Amino acid sequence: QPELVESGGGLVEPGGSLRLSCAVSDRLAYYCIGWFRQAPGKEREGVSSIHGSQDTPYYVDSVKGRFTISVDNDKNAVYLQMNNLLPEDTGVYYCAAGWVCSAYALPAGAFNSWGQGTQVTVSS
Repeated sequence: QPELVESGGGLVEPGGSLRLSCAVSDRLAYYCIGWFRQAPGKEREGVSSIHGSQDTPYYVDSVKGRFTISVDNDKNAVYLQMNNLLPEDTGVYYCAAGWVCSAYALPAGAFNSWGQGTQVTVSS
């Protein structure tokens, strides 16, 4: 199982941008990498996913048009560019590795290896 380390979280004002990074200890071509988030008192939510082979990515409806997921196979890294951030985007963001990506859903149970998380706070 690969190890994953997230970075890039922080405090940003509404309308601002952040880029999260997920460093993976193995070749990305083997895995589906997903980004999840969890706000206080809420369940973990799948945000976006992409396979290392860079098939069609998945985005939850609430982030479509604002977030972009990308892969750098040379660096074994996956990025989540987050633009036009909203207060409801606040939470701990996790990246995770699984075997199969879906273009239609992002179930947390399909992912086996998880990073430690990075906090994103959107507030004025």
